[in-house]
Amino acid sequence: MNNALSQLKDIHLPPAVDWWPPAPGWWLLALLVLAAVALLVWFVRRRIKRVDLYQVSLQELDEIRARYAEDPDAQRLAADLSRLLRRVAITLRPEAEVAGLTGKEWLAWLDAQVDGSEFSDGAGRFLEEGAYRPGGELQDAQALLSVVENWLKKVTREASHA
Repeated sequence: MNNALSQLKDIHLPPAVDWWPPAPGWWLLALLVLAAVALLVWFVRRRIKRVDLYQVSLQELDEIRARYAEDPDAQRLAADLSRLLRRVAITLRPEAEVAGLTGKEWLAWLDAQVDGSEFSDGAGRFLEEGAYRPGGELQDAQALLSVVENWLKKVTREASHA
């Protein structure tokens, strides 16, 4: 019996498991974490852009309002408001949808965004030709500014919550 025990070899342990390459589950987890981080960054940037659009558009409207108070030029007011509305619209919607609209189609599109008719039938009608008609008579500038302000608030708020 002594002879059989002397023929036994010592136990050899396998080498330690390396940390590289990780198991497939770790690769999958890393991909999921990267995708979640990328989605979070996209969402936060989109949210910041929309909030900034709300603040910037209303700030620019205030500047237009102040410029009109100093020099009540209805033609310049209509041109400034039209530019502001167009830039906000192109920021929120595909350019191809918005850029080519003019006249009544443009006013109808503006109305459709807020489910109203203030541009087609109300004070906003002045934007259709006011920027192109020298000495155009604007009946109520405050009503026009109010219509534009309400439109900006509604579409930029909705965009920031989307």
